[in-house]
Amino acid sequence: MAGLSLALIERDWIDPLHVAAGLDDVEGRLILLSDGGPNARWSYVAAEPTRVERVPRAAPGPFDRIGALLGERAVTPPGAPPFTGGVVGLASYDLDAPEATLGGDDQDWPGLTLARHDAVLAFDHHHRRVIAAGRGEDPERAAHAADRALRWLAGARTPAPAPAPLADAFTSERPAQAYRDAVADVVRRIAAGEIFQANIARAWTGMLAESAEPFDLFVRLAGASPAPYAAFWELGDHVLASNSPESFLSVRDGRITARPIKGTRPRGSTPQEDAALKAELLASAKDRAENLMIVDLMRNDLSRVCTPGSVTAPDLFRLETFANVHHLVSTVQGRLAPDMGSAEVMSRDLPARLHHRRAQTPGDAGHRLPRGSAWAVVRQPVPGRV
Repeated sequence: MAGLSLALIERDWIDPLHVAAGLDDVEGRLILLSDGGPNARWSYVAAEPTRVERVPRAAPGPFDRIGALLGERAVTPPGAPPFTGGVVGLASYDLDAPEATLGGDDQDWPGLTLARHDAVLAFDHHHRRVIAAGRGEDPERAAHAADRALRWLAGARTPAPAPAPLADAFTSERPAQAYRDAVADVVRRIAAGEIFQANIARAWTGMLAESAEPFDLFVRLAGASPAPYAAFWELGDHVLASNSPESFLSVRDGRITARPIKGTRPRGSTPQEDAALKAELLASAKDRAENLMIVDLMRNDLSRVCTPGSVTAPDLFRLETFANVHHLVSTVQGRLAPDMGSAEVMSRDLPARLHHRRAQTPGDAGHRLPRGSAWAVVRQPVPGRV
């Protein structure tokens, strides 16, 4: 098969936040925003997806739809942005959970939302340029899609100042003592050998001020804590605003890479204090041990989809500095097996990763998936999360 046609049109630099601000009345507004750092060259803006699919929680094979939505691949020339159109997805925290464990206050979110975009704006932070990308069954349709993306640039505007505060108050999902009791319960279970680890979270809920919009929150996040992997996505009655320094998985030219983060210190108020906190983090045996544990988990996960013997960890405990924190970051890589593409990787690795983020049990050490008992443990202190 010849594959889809791809059209690329270059324009001068415009701030991606300004472009996204101008799309406030366009369906499916999406921005994948990076801070322009060494590992965060590209940001993306899109809207008006050509197709959207929603998969309910606990549905079998939720990622099977990715391949059908992707369709034929476009031939990408050298130097093109890594993402020139395709499928964007949002997986809920409980996507692959056993049905009996589902619950919580946010169950009106689908298990998986997938949107296909044939028109995308790519923002090159390093070379200060914007590339409109369009995909289509023939060159004419690809050019039409790229032109559609270019039109989004015309409405670019500086985001309006947001009201302060964005919310008057926040309410915890559970009292402080109940949260402390949940942590103590998990500690007891770890000591008893029932599980190896569990991440205990507590959600806080607040109502936006009447004059505020969800996009105001995202703009404030991007300004106060710029990160390589921020996202804002309007999905009908739902809106996602996310901000993260961590890349879970990336697939490029047959290689898959994970860059897990474990180990954190705040930035110092002076250069001397900042340097001392860096040195403290690098010397911390506890943080290095926790980071290595996650590296081992990722090596196990990647072995599911990679050629045997190809999974390596070429970079361990690298210190990376962000706006407000220092992190220890490691790199795990592998060569994908011949029958593995992006959809297959997500089907194999994301459910496993979601599972062992919740809890690990001694009896499951071989494949890192928790038994029903571990799910029950974590479901008590941590309701469903998107």
